[in-house]
This record gives sequence, C-alpha cells and structure tokens, in this order.
Amino acid sequence: MICAALTALVPPLLAVGLGAGVSAAVHGALLFRLALAIHHRHGSFGPCRGVGFISLGVLAGGGTAASAAIGRLPQVAGAGLVLAVLCYLTGLLLLPGAAPTFLARLRQGLDALGLAACFLFTAWVAVIAPHGGTPGPLAFLVALATTAVLASSVIIAVRAVHFRSAARACATGVLVSVLGLGTLTLVLSGASSAGWLYLGGTALVYGPLVSYATARRYAAVAPVPEATDPERGFGGYPVLTVPIAMVLAAAMYHLRRYTRKIVEQQAHLRSLVAGASEVAMVLGPDLAVRWQSSAAARQLGLSDQDVVGRSFLVRVHPDDADAVRGRLEEVLAGSPAESGHPMLIEARMRDGFGHWRDTESSVSDLRAVPEVGALVVHVRDIGERRELERSLHRLASTDQLTGLANRKELLRTLAALGQSGSVLVIDLDGFTAVNDVRGHDAGDAVLVEAARRLRDAVDGADLPARLSGDEFAIASTGSPVHTYALASRVLTGLSEPYRLPSATVHLTACVGIAELAGTDSGGDALSRAALALRRARHGAPGRVEWYDEALEAGLLHRMTLEQDLPGVVARGELDLVYQPILDLVEGRPVGAEALLRWRHPVLGSLSAADFVPVAEDVGLINEIGEWVVHRACRQLSSWRRDGRDLWLAVHLARRQLAAPTVATTVGTALETHQVPAERLVLEVTEAALGNDTEHAVDQLTSLRTLGVRTALTRFGTGTTPLAHLRRLPVDLLKVDRTLFTEPAGRTTPATPILDVVVGLGRRLGVEVIAGGLEAEAHLDVVRAAGCRYGQGYL
Repeated sequence: MICAALTALVPPLLAVGLGAGVSAAVHGALLFRLALAIHHRHGSFGPCRGVGFISLGVLAGGGTAASAAIGRLPQVAGAGLVLAVLCYLTGLLLLPGAAPTFLARLRQGLDALGLAACFLFTAWVAVIAPHGGTPGPLAFLVALATTAVLASSVIIAVRAVHFRSAARACATGVLVSVLGLGTLTLVLSGASSAGWLYLGGTALVYGPLVSYATARRYAAVAPVPEATDPERGFGGYPVLTVPIAMVLAAAMYHLRRYTRKIVEQQAHLRSLVAGASEVAMVLGPDLAVRWQSSAAARQLGLSDQDVVGRSFLVRVHPDDADAVRGRLEEVLAGSPAESGHPMLIEARMRDGFGHWRDTESSVSDLRAVPEVGALVVHVRDIGERRELERSLHRLASTDQLTGLANRKELLRTLAALGQSGSVLVIDLDGFTAVNDVRGHDAGDAVLVEAARRLRDAVDGADLPARLSGDEFAIASTGSPVHTYALASRVLTGLSEPYRLPSATVHLTACVGIAELAGTDSGGDALSRAALALRRARHGAPGRVEWYDEALEAGLLHRMTLEQDLPGVVARGELDLVYQPILDLVEGRPVGAEALLRWRHPVLGSLSAADFVPVAEDVGLINEIGEWVVHRACRQLSSWRRDGRDLWLAVHLARRQLAAPTVATTVGTALETHQVPAERLVLEVTEAALGNDTEHAVDQLTSLRTLGVRTALTRFGTGTTPLAHLRRLPVDLLKVDRTLFTEPAGRTTPATPILDVVVGLGRRLGVEVIAGGLEAEAHLDVVRAAGCRYGQGYL
C-alpha cells in the first residue's frame, strides 16, 4: 500500500491508513492467538497476559490509524494513541520475566515514570524551547506518549529478570508502533509536514510485525520460576543515574544558552543606552538620582558625582522647579499599576557647564517592576527645537521689510489687551508718488525709516506694527490722553524729511484712533480705527480722528453711495429740479438754477451735496456731469418752445472743471438741443477753482469761447481775493447769504459789505445775484444794496 502511494496510484493518507489497518489486524490476530497458545501450553493465565495486552495495543493502534487517516481526524488519532499506549505499557509490565512480583512491577512503573519525566524535560529544554515553539495539545500528547513508552522500554530492557533479549525486542516493536501512530497524529494536526507520513506508515506496518516475531519466542519457553531475585543481573543498577545526568546536562546547556543570551542582551542594551541621544535617569521616592546613563556626560556634560545621590530638582531652573516637583509628586501619588503613558515635563535644566538648557523629560512609573522599582526619567535637549519654534514665530509674526509686528501679531496683542487701551492706524500721505517717481527701492527705504521713527515714538509697553503698504498701526496700553500724545509724537516724527541717497522726500501722515472698550475683538477695534483714519484723510494733513458712532454711520452712508453710484445714469435714477432766479425790480423770473437730485431706491431723494463729492472720488463725476448738461439743455430747449425766455445755470464740480473734455461736452450739448449758448450759465464755486488759478482761468476762457456765460457762486465763503475777480472770466457773481445776514448778537446793518461787492461788480461788468434769500428782511437788505437779482426759498 505504501509503495502504491509513492507511485501516486492511491492517496497517501488512504494508503497509510489501510496499510496500518491490515498490518494491525493480521499481527493483532496472530498475537492474540499466540497468547491463547501460551495459556493452554503452560496451564496458567499469567504468562499470556503480557502478549494479550500487546495484541490489544496493536489492534487499537491499527484501527485508530485506519479510521483517523481515512476520515482525516487528528482528535481520533490522539485518543487512539492514548488507548494504545495504555495497552502497550500494561503488556510490557506483564511480559514473562519482566517483573516477577507486584512490588517489582510497581517499582518498574515508578522508575519508568521518573525516566519519562527526565526524557520529556530533556526534549523540552534541548529541542522545543530553543526553537521558540509552544506545542499544541496533540503535539504535547504525542511527546508524552512517546517518552512514556520509551522510558518503559528502557526500564524493562534493563531490569528484566528472565528473557531480557526477548523483552528488549518486544519493547522495540511497541516503541516503533507508538512512534508511527504519533507521527500520523502530528501530520493530521498540521504540526509536521506530509513528508513524515511515509515514515510513520512504515513504522505502523512493521512495528506489529516486530512485536509478533518476538512474542513467538515466549510460546516455547518453560514457566518462569517464581523464586527469582530481581536484583540479579542489571536489576540492581541505578537506572535513573543516566537520565538524571541527561537532565543535568540539558539544564546546564540551557543555563549556558540563557546566560549567553543575557550577556548579549546586556551588551545590546549597553550599546543602545551609550549611543542614545536621550539621558536616562532612575529616581527614588525622594526624587534623588540613583543612576544615570553614560549619555549624560556626552549630551549635558554631567558626571555621576555631580548627579547621582542628589535631588533631581537641583538641576531644574528655580522658575520651573515648583511645577516639576508638582508633576513628579503627581506621578508618585498615583498607583504604579494604573500608570499609562509617560508624563511629559518641559523645564530648563542646568548642564555640567553651568548653562541652562531647554529640556523635555518623559517620566515612566516603573515601581511595579521588581527589577526597577523606581521612576525612570528620559531627558531630551530640545534647545534647537525651541530656537526653531521661536524663529518660526518671529517669521510668522514679523513684517520682513521693517521688522515691525505684522497684522496677525497685532491682532493677538489686541486680544490680550482686552477692553483696556487703544489702537492707532497711521497712513503716510504721498507715499504712492515716491514709489511711482523714485522707484520701489526708495519706497522701501522710506518705510524702513518710518518704522524706525515709530519705534522711537512709542513707549515700551506699546506695539508698533505694519499692516500693509504705507499703513501702520500701534497697540497702545495707555489712557486716551496718553494715546493722543502718542499720536502727536508719531505725526511729528513721520512728517520730518526723509533723506535718501538720491533725494529728500517730504511726507505727511494722518491717524485714526479707536478705543478697545466696547469692541468685540481686536479686528473690530482695528476696523473702527480704519474708519477714523478714512475721515482723517478727507481733512487737512496731520489730522487725528477718534472713532465715534456718528463717524461710522457717516462712513457706512458713504460706502453705500460708493457702492450704488456706478450705473446711476443708466438706471435713470438722476433728476433735475429748478430754482428760479428773479428780477427783484420787476418781480419776474429771468432764469433758473438746475439742482441735481438722486432718487435713491432706499435712501430717498439725495441732493447734489450728498453724493457729488463721492462721485468725484470714485471717478464718476464726468459721466454724471455730461448727463446734467444734456438734461439741462433739453429742458432749456423745451422752455424756449413754450415761450419762456429764461437762462439756465448749471453747476460744474471741481473735477469737471479740471477735465480737458468739459468744453467739448458743453459744445456737443448746445448743438444737440439747439440752444443759444448765451442762455446757458456754467457755475463754479470758489472751492472748485483750487490752488491752480491759471488752469481754472484757461478752462473758463475756453467755455466762454463757446458763447456760454460763466458764474462764480457762493462768493464770500472761500478764500478768493477781490483782486482775482478782475482776472477771472466770469459774467455773474452769486454772493452767499453770509454777506447780507447778521451774526447772532449783531445789530449793525449788513449792507456795507454787500454794497462793496455790488459796486465792484458793476465796475467789472459783472451781474451780482443774491443767493439764499429766505426772509423779507433779506430782500430789503439786498434791494438797499442795489442788487437786482435774487434766488432762494423766499
């Protein structure tokens, strides 16, 4: 059957099972028949018992092998192995001449038990343990059964009184059968490879054959004499001497291996500790250092005599000592069994050279470990990491050009100040021209110098910062009086000349201030200060503005206008209303002034004073002005068709007058609507003339060339000298009501000033119009002064 399995005609397990089963059936039957023959020949039941139990063991082993191999059942193989071993051991002890008395059998059984334990221990130490394996239940059962049969075979072979050679041969057959069944069990359980299957099958086939061939010798012998001294021959030899020597040798071998392993582990640990960058220290309950690694001298310059036996806290910085002591006592107060991850402690420690190092220590509570029984501290030098963190923080919180704090650091500082203090936002007027004319290098030099002056102006508790471009800020911790004084120093410092290698630059500045009290965050306070700065920009240079709610409301109103102004002409939201200009002598209208209105969908009707300055700032005034001129000319043309012979005054804003296309726009409107040029009057205020009077004169002259008349309105509210009236090409002069109304508490007549203006106008050939008439008393004053035309709510 085994040969058939080798040639792949039959599956190996099936071949081994059938071969073992047939061999066991044949030889078991022969052994059982031999036992009966021995009984009949000698007339007693004693000598045949040993052969009979061996036959039972053969049958049990063969049946187990066949059923387990065919069904692939390792548990059946294990149970059958136990049954077969019990039968074999009983049969060996009952063989003729093995043990003549019950006490001899008991002694042999105890000797076999001790020898089996020695064999098992030796196998465990020498074979199983070195390979690091932990045998499973079936493997342990096979080892136990094999050592038991081996020990019994040795005892019987040594201590047999008679027929020692026959007993030795019979025990060999039994041992071969048990080895075969054990090998099959291991293969079925997966503990051994399938290559051992053929060896196990061969043992299962030939083991019973050896047992039967040996047992036949007992059939021809005479009965064993009862009075036999069991101590004769080898019976008195110290059988356990050899196994005990084996056990001692195995133990010594294992001890040597264990010692070598410990030495290797110690060397490995020593190399790891010596090459580690961390310093390891062992602390007792009193926090005294019991031991430190060799890395302490290399990493921190600490020798054993400086550290060992002294408190760990001696090396900790005084400012950090209390915190470190509290953390260590917290570890000591906890249960060692409950300790989880190591506790991290950051502190400054003094090294062997007297310098303070930034360190991070991990504390492990190993009091529950008998080999340690203390706290283990691993100290790491984190100085480079701390310096890197500080460098990253400086990069993240500092403006790279000026070295001042950036917006992020300013907001963090404002958040730390809470509700106390103020924030100042500073803007450099004229800095854009420096970049455009002299280049960005010169602009950067100006910013660096401005940053230096800010540092000199602030107190030690204040934080100067650069927000963006030429905009700076200061977080101040002082009172409002202190903050205003700081703003004055800043304006003085920033307004001084900036001396560059190529030129000297003159700049001015303005400041917006907001208190932190009542704000939700630093960003809110910064936004309020920016609103105050925005109003300061619309004033004179060097202006300081404080934030208030009215300012915010006004600026929000302006922002709404800036957002809604684009497209106002296309949406048809503009309109003109007309205020008549009367001949005060005849009492009839001779002209009118076109007043611009914006029908805002949310804010309602807005006058020109509300949104024209905003339109000038956002660059929409020319578009709106062109619409006004065309709309006024169309209305004037309509009046002429209806028989109303009136002239119409249209106001020109400052930027309109400065635009080079203003004359073209007016000429196109007159031609489009077929309006006589002399019926159109273009008004400008004194403020619209600006500082460049020559340019204003040229623009007015080009307009008069078209045939239109020009007027100077709100005369008396500006700074135009009377001598300029001779140079300005104007046809009408509209005086403001401040020239004919008395201030509160004055009773003197107002006519003298108006008389001068009217008289001067007549001499220059300029018609004078009294604007802002609101009461009968006003009318009496202007009539008395000789003013012929008037305009107003009256």
